[in-house]
Parts: sequence; structure tokens; C-alpha cells
Amino acid sequence: MASNASLLPATGSGLIVSFGEMLIDFVPTASGVSLAEAPGFLKAPGGAPANVAIAVSRLGGKSAFVGKLGDDEFGHMLAGILKENNVRGDGINFDKGARTALAFVTLRADGEREFMFYRNPSADMLLTPEDLNLELIRSAKVFHYGSISLIVEPCRSAHLKAMEVAKDAGCLLSYDPNLRLPLWPSPEEARKQILSIWDKADLIKVSDVELEFLTGSDKIDDASALSLWHPNLKLLLVTLGENGSRYYTKNFKGSVDAFHVNTVDTTGAGDSFVGALLGKIVDDQSILEDEARLREVLKFANACGAITTTKKGAIPALPTEADVLSLINKA
Repeated sequence: MASNASLLPATGSGLIVSFGEMLIDFVPTASGVSLAEAPGFLKAPGGAPANVAIAVSRLGGKSAFVGKLGDDEFGHMLAGILKENNVRGDGINFDKGARTALAFVTLRADGEREFMFYRNPSADMLLTPEDLNLELIRSAKVFHYGSISLIVEPCRSAHLKAMEVAKDAGCLLSYDPNLRLPLWPSPEEARKQILSIWDKADLIKVSDVELEFLTGSDKIDDASALSLWHPNLKLLLVTLGENGSRYYTKNFKGSVDAFHVNTVDTTGAGDSFVGALLGKIVDDQSILEDEARLREVLKFANACGAITTTKKGAIPALPTEADVLSLINKA
């Protein structure tokens, strides 16, 4: 089906606030090796909520990040990266007693990832409800978050408080659970906590792997996806990697094909997809009820996700609008 670019809205100017963790991924200099075999590591700033904030601003939108970093070299480096990328930093706190989180991430030969985390506890886990910049949260049009911030207190209470304040202020609540099983005490606890805030979200994005985990079914089909539907939901998205994405709303459902690119590293692809989507709907949520326009936005988001897999690391790979339109026009 030919693209109708006139249906693609401009990136909005409403504020998108992203809540949660920002950390440093250490990525092996060689691909396709285990962490133990890696000859060396490159530091790559990451953390899904921070990636989403940068994805939004890279595409010309307005974003802010709310979270806590260590008052250390790495924490100040990360705050600097947000600033360089035009992400508002007035929601960032620094903790003098805890380090910025680190993750060692290896890309296996198939491009998929293995994680090993250093959090004992890391600064992001120590964000308190009192640390929150409530004024910033209230000024958002979209409030986006994951589930890693639900794992331990006090960050969990801060997360719940921020969500409540955002909801009361009329923000659209966007949720990407971003499952990282090694961080949870058990798979059962992960499932329970991820679902504990499920019915608060207006928009939810899950990957195929997360869909299987949350439903306990190995089927990736409409019935399985719709078992996660809740009455307040406006849009449920399932990302399928190289098979594109599926979308579900109250009135329609469908799928959008992926763009085929030379994949090097899948890190950040889902965050890029989410940032692109949020930036396109932030000023006009009626797009969520208009299938033709939503499909164009999702096609744009799929292209963003695809481009992000063509370079190592999440943030360096996040595209600009020109990059995305160029891929779409070539396809």
C-alpha cells in the first residue's frame, strides 16, 4: 500500500515527560561473545525512559526526564548527554550516597542481548516521592514510564505518586513495561508488579517476548494480545521486531510491516519506536481513533525502530526526522 505522507502529522510541541532509570550500558567491543569472553567494553548511555526522552527530542519534539543519578562522574556525564540532546533536566536528582547504575550488555551472535546489572542499590532506585518535580510532571501532555522503577522502594512509591499526579493533571499515560527479568526477585513478582499498574495506562506497548511472558501463552496472536486489554486503554501495541508491529484500539486493529535494514544491535529500537509515536500524537490524541492516520504514525515509528538497530548503542543510533523520511521514501 502506498504511503500517504500527507496523513503523517508533524511532531508536536507538547511536553513528553519520561520517568525512570538512566544508566550506562557497557557493550563488548566484539560482537557475538559472552560477557566473560569480551575483550573490552565501550560505555553506552542508556535506560529505556531516558532513551525515549532523547528519541522524542532528536525527532524535534519536547521532552524531559525525571529520575535520579549518582552524584558521580557517570551521573554527571548522563545529565550532560540529556542536556546536549535538548532534554529538560529539571526533573533530575543526584544522590551522594549511591552510584549511577551500570549494566553489562552483550550482543550474542544472533543480535539478541544478555544483561548483567550492577545495582546495590543504584541511585535510580533511591528516588523518593519528595524528590519529584511535580510542577514539571503536571505540565506534561504525555507521561511515559516503564516497570523497572516498580521493583524496590522508595522508587516504587515515587513512581506511583508521579503517575497519580500526571493522571490528575490530564496527561496521557504511556507504559512500556520493558521487562528485565534479572532485576526482579522472581518471574512471578515481575508479572504481578508489571500488571499492578496495568489498568492505569492509556497507551501500552509490549514486545512479542513480553506478551508471551505476561499472558503465559506462547501464542503471539490477536486473542493473546487482547487478553491484556483493559477498558481505559486507548491503544495497545505489540512490537514484533523484524515482523513490524500490531495495534489494537476499541474500534479497530491491524498490523504495520517492518522496514528491512542491516541490523547490528537491537538496543533502543523499542524506545525509538515509542518516542516517535508519542511525538506524533502528543498534540492530537484524536489520531488514536483515526486508523489511516494512526497507521502512518506507526509506519514512521517502525522506521525509527529499524534505523536504531543499524548502529551499536541506543542513543547514538536514534534517528532524526530526515533520516526516517529518507528510509520511508526509499522503501
